[in-house]
Order: sequence, then C-alpha cells, then structure tokens
Amino acid sequence: MREAISPEAAAALIPNGASVMIGGFLGVGAPARLIDALVARAARGLTVICNDTATPTCGVGKLIEAGCVLRVKTSHIGTNPSTQKKMIAGEIEVELIPQGTLAERIRAGGCGLGGVLTPTGVGTIVAEGKQVVEVDGKSFLLEKPLRADFALLGAHEADYCGNLTYRLTAANFNPIMAFAADCVIAEPGEIVPVGVIPPDAVRTPGVLVHHLVRRPK
Repeated sequence: MREAISPEAAAALIPNGASVMIGGFLGVGAPARLIDALVARAARGLTVICNDTATPTCGVGKLIEAGCVLRVKTSHIGTNPSTQKKMIAGEIEVELIPQGTLAERIRAGGCGLGGVLTPTGVGTIVAEGKQVVEVDGKSFLLEKPLRADFALLGAHEADYCGNLTYRLTAANFNPIMAFAADCVIAEPGEIVPVGVIPPDAVRTPGVLVHHLVRRPK
C-alpha cells in the first residue's frame, strides 16, 4: 500500500539537473499539478524526454516557459513557440526524434535492449553520427535506448497499490515510460480502493510505481 503525497513533496524529490520522462500527448496524460509544483519550486537544468512540448501554458510547456528545462528530447515542438524561440536563442537544447523512434527508444530502455533498428531517417540528417546496420540488403539506423531518473505520469485512476489506468491519448507514452525510469511518480485523477480497478484494465502495474500524488481537497 502507498500513501499519497502532495505535489510539492513529489517535486522536492526531483533534484535540479535530473532527467525526467513526462507522459502525455499535447498535455493529455501529463501530471499537471506536479508540473505546477516543479515550476513553483523553480526547478532548473532538467532534461525532459516527452512526446511534445505542448503549449506555453500547458503540460511540459509550462516548464520550458519557466526556465526549468536545459534540454529536451521530443518528437515535435510545432505547437509551442516558446520552445522554438528558446532553441533558436540557444537557451535550451532540442533533440528532435521521429515519434515512432522515440517510442521504441523508450521501450528499449525499459526492456533492457541495446537499441532498435529503424529505416526512419536513413540518408537524412537524422543519420548523422549514428551507426548504420545492413540487414538483408537494407539499411537501418541503430537508435540507442532512452532511460531517465524519473518518469512523471498523469493517470486516470490509481489504487493504493499503485496500479494505474489511462484514458485516450494518455496511454500513448505513459505505460512505456513507467518501465524506463528509476523512479516513477504518478498523478491520478482519482485514487480508488484496491479491487475497484479490474485487473484487465491495469495498464501500469503497481510494482513499477514508487509514489502517488494525492488529489487536491
């Protein structure tokens, strides 16, 4: 059984300079209250691994707008002009990763694989500095696995054993990120008694979750 902690207590667990995977798809599935708490404590130097940087007032975008992020590994920044301006100004480093490749690199990190082979990016600037592997006469890039110190996940429901469910696009990256981080902090919309969540509905088993963020009163 896990005792839920406040967003402020959860944010205090994440030191400056940490690498952080943040779930969500344009903010859906991101832990909004935990992100607000990181902004409030003026976190600095974070490396953020995420699908996208949302908007300046939503999800990961709040961290970028507040100056909390040093570098970001993501699939696109097109919805966040603040990310674009800071990248051009040299205030943050941005590594753009094709979305499917990003998902597979995270999965590889969670599964303990040495990387994944993908044809995406062969013959483009994406391939610069990367190993090219020939398989049956076809060229593939070796993309190395991604892991992080923390995974911050927004969930639909949790029970007090830490089992999590997600809704809609929140399920895109959250489940694989839970495997690829040393410490998993989940912010559910609702915490229910053990047994309420049907076993078949669990997308992230509680054995992977270290901390739950409690709901506001």
